Amino acid sequence: MTNQEPQNTLPVLYSFRRCPYAMRARLALYYAGIKLELREIVLRDKPASMIKASPKGTVPVLITAKGHVIDESLDIMHHALAENDPDGWLPHHNKGLIDTNDHIFKKALDRYKYPGRYPDEDCSGARGQCEDFFKTLNQHLTGNRYLSAPHITLTDMAIFPFIRQCANVDRGWFDALPYPALQQWLDTHLNSDIFAAIMTKYPPWAEGDLPLIWPQE
Repeated sequence: MTNQEPQNTLPVLYSFRRCPYAMRARLALYYAGIKLELREIVLRDKPASMIKASPKGTVPVLITAKGHVIDESLDIMHHALAENDPDGWLPHHNKGLIDTNDHIFKKALDRYKYPGRYPDEDCSGARGQCEDFFKTLNQHLTGNRYLSAPHITLTDMAIFPFIRQCANVDRGWFDALPYPALQQWLDTHLNSDIFAAIMTKYPPWAEGDLPLIWPQE
C-alpha cells in the first residue's frame, strides 16, 4: 500500500469490466456497500493518473478516501470486508484454495486461454491442469452450496471470476465435464443479483469527466 493525494472525499477505483481481478474487487466493494468513484479504463490506453498511483499498470487500483493506494485485488477485497462484512465472508474463507487459484490455476488458465503468449512453452497440458482444480473444487462443493461454509464467503467470490473465465474459453467442454456441483455453483453466481450489479457497462473514463458514483442508485 502506498500513498496518493486523495482527489475527493470518495475512494476511486480504476477497473476493467471483464478482468477477473477487477471483478472480484468490485464484488467485495459492492457487498460491503462502499460508495466510490468508478473509472473504467481501456487497457491499451491506461490513464496517466492510474499509472502515477500504481506504476505496475494493472487493474484494479483503489485509492481510498485517505489517499492510500491498494493495487492488489485480494488486498482490496480484504480492505472492503474490514470496513463492512455483514454476512461473514471473511471468517470462514479458505486461504489455501484462494492461493491455489491465484498461483497455480491462474498460470494454467493463462496458458490454456492465451497459448500464443507463451511461444517457448508447451501449453498442451494447460487445460488438463485447469481440470485438476475443477475436480478439487467439485469435491469441496459436493453436498455443499459453497466452497468453505454453508454461505457465501471470500473463497467463493475470490475464485468465481476465474472459473467463469476458464469455462468461457470452451463452454461446451466445461459443461460436459463430470463436475455437476461445480457447474451448479458457477451458474448460481452467474445468475446472482450481485454479479449482475457489478457487470453493468460504463463508458471508459477520461481525465476531466464528471465523476461516476458507483454503485448507482
